[in-house]
Amino acid sequence: MQTFYVVRPGDTVYQIARRWELPVESVIDANNLSPPYTIYVGQQLSIPPGVDVIRVRPGDTVFRIAQSFGVPMSVIFEANQLVPPYILQAGQLLKVPPGVPYYVVQPGDTLYQIATRFNVVTSGSSNPELIREVNQLPSNTIFPGNKLIIPYAPSGDLGLIAYTSNRGGSYDIWVYDPSTGGNSQITTGLGESISIPFWSPDSSRIAFVGNDGILYIVSLAEGETARIDQFEDGLGVYISWSPDGLKIAYKKQDDIILYDIMTHQAQRINEPGATDVQWFPSGTELLFQAHDESGASQLFNIRTDGTSIRQITQNTGGAFNTVRLSPDGSYVLYTTPGVSISIIFTIELATGNVSEVRGGPLAKNYFPVWSPDSLTIAYSATAFEDVGYFSLVRTTGRQGDNDRTRAISDCFSTPVTWSTDSRKIAYLSGCDQQGKASEMWLFDVLHSVPIQLIEGVSITSLQWSPTPISLKRTTYTNHTYHVQFQYPAHWRQVTDERYEGPDGFFQISAISSEETLHTVCQNEAQHPLLPYGSEPRITKTQIQNQEACFIFPSEDQPQEMRSQSALIVRYPMPIQIGDTTYQYFILWADQDHLDEISATLTFLL
Repeated sequence: MQTFYVVRPGDTVYQIARRWELPVESVIDANNLSPPYTIYVGQQLSIPPGVDVIRVRPGDTVFRIAQSFGVPMSVIFEANQLVPPYILQAGQLLKVPPGVPYYVVQPGDTLYQIATRFNVVTSGSSNPELIREVNQLPSNTIFPGNKLIIPYAPSGDLGLIAYTSNRGGSYDIWVYDPSTGGNSQITTGLGESISIPFWSPDSSRIAFVGNDGILYIVSLAEGETARIDQFEDGLGVYISWSPDGLKIAYKKQDDIILYDIMTHQAQRINEPGATDVQWFPSGTELLFQAHDESGASQLFNIRTDGTSIRQITQNTGGAFNTVRLSPDGSYVLYTTPGVSISIIFTIELATGNVSEVRGGPLAKNYFPVWSPDSLTIAYSATAFEDVGYFSLVRTTGRQGDNDRTRAISDCFSTPVTWSTDSRKIAYLSGCDQQGKASEMWLFDVLHSVPIQLIEGVSITSLQWSPTPISLKRTTYTNHTYHVQFQYPAHWRQVTDERYEGPDGFFQISAISSEETLHTVCQNEAQHPLLPYGSEPRITKTQIQNQEACFIFPSEDQPQEMRSQSALIVRYPMPIQIGDTTYQYFILWADQDHLDEISATLTFLL
């Protein structure tokens, strides 16, 4: 629920934001204020989570603190479970929330206006029904003086946020769907509190290190989990997916391991001391950190066949930690020198230019991560050590420019993750005295009001999917072609046989041929117009116990084909459409969605 502050005489938006150490933009956006941001006495403002703890000084009283912050004493009493005579001790940490957990309806208010004003919005549309449901209102009619709880609404974003939580009784991998606000458990009894989910590029699989140090890969479409490897200690293992999503790279003992998830073959490259192994976008080279002959930390690249190793940096300073290559392969970020002091630097690979990120006030900057468009870095900066530590969620340009605080977490530090469109950042908050987070939040970098997604469960890590997938599915049925399957619910109908969305498409038809499946697949793949590029790949499979093949495009496929791939399946029994008999069903879909759609395909015979 949102918290509301009542404006007092002399208040300004800037002063109110400063009381809770908030970026002034957060308060403006939380209330959709327009320039010149004039506020009036008695107005209620929604206040995002900020630094709501102070250290009591000699002579402080609840009354004096309440007056200073402009909140009712009852709010402080309740937040700190104080009892009469409300004596405070110098040095005591006292929670000072910014107000009350309800909005008082004013004359002329409607639920739609309230929802719009306070960002109860899903997919860009006001969601007043959610306010009605939370407050158990019999209708949309409200009256001045009504006290309404104002909830946070699902953002409606595409993509899934994978996270590690014990909400099912043990730590496992879960996914949150911002389009619906729903949560789904992906694994059962396989995770650990240290497990970090690593999405494949097409968002169809998640790799993670779970219990007993076992490396798993789980397929979301099939619900199948494969055991890949095992580590003596799974803490800090970094996993990088190849650009085509067919291999993972990681470090184990003295070797870089390249594991093929299709053939289950592992290639080993001996590189003692290597860390942070990851793929360049070309798919033919790897980046890693290791020490040179003098013992200094350096960055290297090497071909995936283990040849042509090259030192990239000439570092004479501290260790390179948390090395992360930008998605476009042009920059590398790292932190140095260690944990107690952690400063972020970036390197432009083409020039070797090094830039320092100004960072937070304590030089404790953690969990840096690139935006998918490679233009911005999000990270967590520890601050306010005098009141038990908070974390500033910050963003900066790739050369340390425009470094600014966007939101505040009450954790010492928090992992952060970007949405697929580089617009939104999710992070953790709600930490207890042991540092365990119990809340997940997000904000839009262009409208920086934090929105709570999850609360009340332990969460240790999170990662947004690389592609805008959704758990929400709709069943497609076509009696002409005798098929049924599921597809993303946000796609829209173009024709009876074709549906499209911003992230993909499908189209169906049938093939009349007495040729073998092999010949039919070859004919489709080698179509004279080259819809799959010049060197498409054909993979045999089975669908519903029927022989089938996948056709995947080569790198030179025309961009306008939208990564078109195909599935051809022999019908269990030939079907009749008009005067023609058809022996094969064909499904075209973008490569990212072909697997998950085909996994739900059934024949209506």
